[in-house]
Amino acid sequence: MIQIIKNEERYHFESDWLSTYWHFSFDHYYDPQNMGFGPLRVFNDDVVQPSSGFPTHAHSEMEIITYVLEGELEHKDSTGASDSIRSGEVQRMSAGTGIRHSEYNPSAEQPVHLLQMWIIPAASNLPPSYEQLRFTKEQRTGKLLAVASGQDMPETVKVHQDTTFYVSALSPEDEVTHELGASRRAYLFVISGKVSVNGDALTSGDQARITDEQTLKLKAEEASEMILIDLP
Repeated sequence: MIQIIKNEERYHFESDWLSTYWHFSFDHYYDPQNMGFGPLRVFNDDVVQPSSGFPTHAHSEMEIITYVLEGELEHKDSTGASDSIRSGEVQRMSAGTGIRHSEYNPSAEQPVHLLQMWIIPAASNLPPSYEQLRFTKEQRTGKLLAVASGQDMPETVKVHQDTTFYVSALSPEDEVTHELGASRRAYLFVISGKVSVNGDALTSGDQARITDEQTLKLKAEEASEMILIDLP
């Protein structure tokens, strides 16, 4: 089954420094019928204005995956870590027993566009930690590139859950296939362009929540970017 949720159906919140789309209940947006998808608890599509950001705040018992699409995001946390996540980079932060962090757009001119996804970990009381890798557009062009995984995949950031994040950049008429294991589900988000999944059309900002499908055939109708999450 493929449930498509269109871009305009996403919850949108805007302030003077943040424009964000929340795919699941988050902060003041609460829908008891939309609390997550398997262990995927949060999927936020954020644009942060220059010289602005999220002040220091706390998390616990969550795997937080950040994928920067455009711009740069400065990260600082209570482990002493301080780094910048740039376009094409993926960061995994394990909040575990508790962590405090801030996220800030250091540019005085350019906004930063990012996806932030929270995964409920398979184990509790993990020590707080983070890991970050850079991936080029060439690496994800014409294929599904694994960038974060709990399945011991090489050259990915480790997620403490049996899930894998794939990113892809497709040219018009490109097609890629993904096999889902038994009793697994997938979450597809079209970052830009136009993509069909098993014949169902999605455009920029659309998402698909996929269950009971063995093979996913993803075809680009135009130049497209997407993220696919394989979940238990």
